Amino acid sequence: MRSENFLNQTSSPWPGREDLSDELNRLLGSLPDGGSDIAECLATARRIDVDDEDSWCREWTRLGDHARFVAETSASCGLDSAQNYWLRAINYYEAALFPFTSSDSRQQTVLARMRACSSAFLRCADPKGAVVTIPWRADYPLQGYFLPARGEAGKAATVICFVEPGRRKEAALLKLAGHAIARGLSLLVVDLLGVETASRFDDIVGSRDLESAVASVMDYVSEREDVDETRIAILAEDWGSSFVARGIALDQRYAAAVCDAGLWDVHERAFLARRSASGHGGLVSTIGTSRVARHIMCPVLIAMHEQGWLCPKQATKLVAQMKREHPDITLKILSGEQSSADASAAANEFIFDWIAMRLGSSTGLRS
Repeated sequence: MRSENFLNQTSSPWPGREDLSDELNRLLGSLPDGGSDIAECLATARRIDVDDEDSWCREWTRLGDHARFVAETSASCGLDSAQNYWLRAINYYEAALFPFTSSDSRQQTVLARMRACSSAFLRCADPKGAVVTIPWRADYPLQGYFLPARGEAGKAATVICFVEPGRRKEAALLKLAGHAIARGLSLLVVDLLGVETASRFDDIVGSRDLESAVASVMDYVSEREDVDETRIAILAEDWGSSFVARGIALDQRYAAAVCDAGLWDVHERAFLARRSASGHGGLVSTIGTSRVARHIMCPVLIAMHEQGWLCPKQATKLVAQMKREHPDITLKILSGEQSSADASAAANEFIFDWIAMRLGSSTGLRS
């Protein structure tokens, strides 16, 4: 049975808790990446009692512990299957963390296990990856996962995946590692949650210079001896990220970017202009290009689902307007449900092919 069919046939496994159903959808959507097994996911879902507030965390943590045990056993025997089980463990722990706030003590326990599995996955990679600490603020360094390009001698083209503020980087590692490896690209995945499991993100989230993290990560990557500093791309884990767009508008060193390129800003300005026109006899002044877009100098891919936050017709119109001042913007409208495993895999294939072409990866497009 396909995962999509299960959820369609049972409109919601937990009536009244669509948030939990959405998280189960995310898990089932990670099947192509090796991040879950449909049978064990559905069996776990059936054991969850929404009337027991500990049930969700307990069941997914138990499944994560099992995957971690299998991974450890496989690794001790030198089996390649260990990598997939590390990824499964990461994914199941991510699900266990879903309902928690950063202040919940259970979060720290599960997060520590998830990070340990991520570290083990990197050690099993070929070539081996590493957990890295990236200087940012004096009292708040960032943590990232770095996977070097396979088969690349010397300096390699590199993709930095920046996770949206408040989100964790482990899920992005799970989704993107295979795409980077297949194209001869190094990959750094980083979030803003800091090094410690007891995150202090709530203390910094309101700061005005949050986007300065984008430049700090670039400083770190460009100084690595195994990275070609002229071939570094940045990918927003959330393709519509205005956070990454604002960051690269302040840093001209990136060779390519996948983000919203200031589209949200343009959309907001158009909305306000229409409201203003309705109060002034229908007269609309010319809508200027986004200040963010004007300062982005590298080629940009804007990837959007056809059922995303902005309808394709309006997105096409606004991007055409942006191209007047930034002609090297590509808009890709992606078909299929956002939670669909096949659609997600196809989208990442397109995105990494675009990045590989822009960076001139020696491996090039995946055949």
